[in-house]
Amino acid sequence: MQVHRDLDLLPKFKNAVVTIGTFDGVHLGHQQIIAQLKTEAAAIKGETVIITFHPHPRMIVGTHHNIHILTTLNEKIALLEAHGIDHLVVVPFTEAFAAQTPKEYIRDFLVAKFQPHTVIIGYDHRFGKGRKGDYHLLENNGKVFGFEVKEIPEHVLNNVTISSTRIRTALLHNDITTADSYLGYDYFFEGTVIKGNQLGRTIGYPTANLMIENEEKLVPGNGVYAVEVTLIPNDAAPVYRSGTIYQAMMNIGNRPTVDGKKRTIEVNIFDFDKDIYGQMLRVYVKKYLRGEVKFNGLDALKEQLAKDKIHALGELSGK
Repeated sequence: MQVHRDLDLLPKFKNAVVTIGTFDGVHLGHQQIIAQLKTEAAAIKGETVIITFHPHPRMIVGTHHNIHILTTLNEKIALLEAHGIDHLVVVPFTEAFAAQTPKEYIRDFLVAKFQPHTVIIGYDHRFGKGRKGDYHLLENNGKVFGFEVKEIPEHVLNNVTISSTRIRTALLHNDITTADSYLGYDYFFEGTVIKGNQLGRTIGYPTANLMIENEEKLVPGNGVYAVEVTLIPNDAAPVYRSGTIYQAMMNIGNRPTVDGKKRTIEVNIFDFDKDIYGQMLRVYVKKYLRGEVKFNGLDALKEQLAKDKIHALGELSGK
């Protein structure tokens, strides 16, 4: 998959079959759209082109400036790569871009930059200043500029909306099973390993403390989880799942037994003793184990962690 970030350096696409959207999460609803995109392109020996925006449009023109996203841009790239898309075009979403009239959007952006053969879009898709452009305007202009417009079925669009909402809600309420079932894969996030107070090391459960650099990234609700992790080289291209996978357990929360002051993400990687400070760790969330509990001292905490490890290993092995 080729990733393009400069609209002035786009190649000449061959029979481009284009769809447009945020594709946050690249979940099962999105995957239905991707399947339709690939089918249409195959029928005309064309190329699949997904146009997405960065940052999220609602962070620029909407009222939801604190929106939580399911996938960062790099994560989205990795997932779309895995689905065999030919081209991903990341459009810098600015106030100036949002200020284009619908007709300018079609003429100066869609037609001038992409020369589409086919545009696949939802019946409720809106574009241009004031979001006044719609499916019918696009269809009428398709006749003028020589491209076809095909509609994404309503039930697929409803699945996209419902899935995104359900996934976010499920993750915040520790329902990993529901979230992963809508995603079609294990929810994951990445963080840089930083130094903590190293208390875990003193009780036999050293942890990698993670700093999430993208504040918009949705982190699951507080609790203890069975997870799998992999180290991501700092210069690596985004890939959904690669490298050695390690089993682990993770705690997200305020550590009430220790100090209870700051929300942290701590990962205890099983049978692992390497120094990984400063490295990027990707966490695949597999199963919710329990909520946060304030224990009566470190001995009680250590005893519970031993039980958590057994529980996590059981879940990770499918037992």
